[in-house]
Amino acid sequence: MITEIENLLNENPYHFPAKDKKSVLLEALNQLTQFHKNNCRDYKRIINGIYPDFKQATQIEDIPYIPVRLFKEYDLRSISTEETIRTLTSSGTTSQKVSKIFLDKITALYQTKVLASILKTFLGKQRLPMLILDSKHILSNPEHFSARGAGILGLSNFGRDHLYLLNEDMQIDFPALENFLQRYKNHKIFVFGFTFMIWQYFYQPLLQSTQKIDLSNALLIHSGGWKKLTEQAVDNKTFKKCLNTQTKINDIYNFYGMVEQVGSIFMECEQGYLHAPVFSDILIRSLDSRMVIPHGEKGVVEVISMLPKSYPGHALLTEDLGMIHGEDDCLCGRKGKYFEILGRIPKAEMRGCSDTHAYSSSGA
Repeated sequence: MITEIENLLNENPYHFPAKDKKSVLLEALNQLTQFHKNNCRDYKRIINGIYPDFKQATQIEDIPYIPVRLFKEYDLRSISTEETIRTLTSSGTTSQKVSKIFLDKITALYQTKVLASILKTFLGKQRLPMLILDSKHILSNPEHFSARGAGILGLSNFGRDHLYLLNEDMQIDFPALENFLQRYKNHKIFVFGFTFMIWQYFYQPLLQSTQKIDLSNALLIHSGGWKKLTEQAVDNKTFKKCLNTQTKINDIYNFYGMVEQVGSIFMECEQGYLHAPVFSDILIRSLDSRMVIPHGEKGVVEVISMLPKSYPGHALLTEDLGMIHGEDDCLCGRKGKYFEILGRIPKAEMRGCSDTHAYSSSGA
């Protein structure tokens, strides 16, 4: 499994046609399923309860999946406490349960390597001066990161001379920004932030201020917080248009990902679609039957990754709705499935996804 990932790291992650990709992924996913059954007691109970006759999948859609919500209910890990080097948590209010993801050295290493393989196709091979649209205090605890902190830590590896633009009060440090942009006015700049944070703490203050900044030489990668923006009638096109008007930035790429599969991100292409690299895949399942449905139909998103070895996160049914538009034929030239996310599952159906697996605490 590790050898296969190493081999793939030497290739462009978007150059694998469907047939080649499926064979690579299927073998890795079967290995991971067996590994986690052998090393995670709760996962074994889940799989034996739902898929009592499962031995080995002959196609990717038959790999056993679990609802992502289970990571909020159980400490699912396939490693010992001593092997755990970092614990990631999902976002949530103080009253909400959060997902807990346990990483060992190997899983953390390959998540970083795969992230690099994906991002270098957008950023190039050289580290760029980096502007982080957030506050540095989010990284105050190196052993327990939130989803936001994990994202910043992961992406900051691909930049240099980092400037965290917001202070602890979430206000823009305008003098530092002016100095940074002056220093790198003739360089390409890498900008990263979370979508809602960018809108709330960067775009809106710029809109209300007299400050004019020029990010025409920058490339922005962002993700997360779309629910709050949708409530404000801000979609992806509006987000890009507003930022371009205020900062002159043209290269803006969204990505889809989650703390439960850190490293397995789905980047947006120039055509506005999200793409699955060779290390990952996506399935769309019916809200009612959970059967895989054809491209062009709306359903529940299942995300698949060959990376999670320290925890059973290789096949996860999310709480998002999506639609696959095609495979291997996007006009951007990248191979793999290309898709869009269409929002969250309604609460009633969301409960249904998790209730199916309620037996996991019954000793099945």
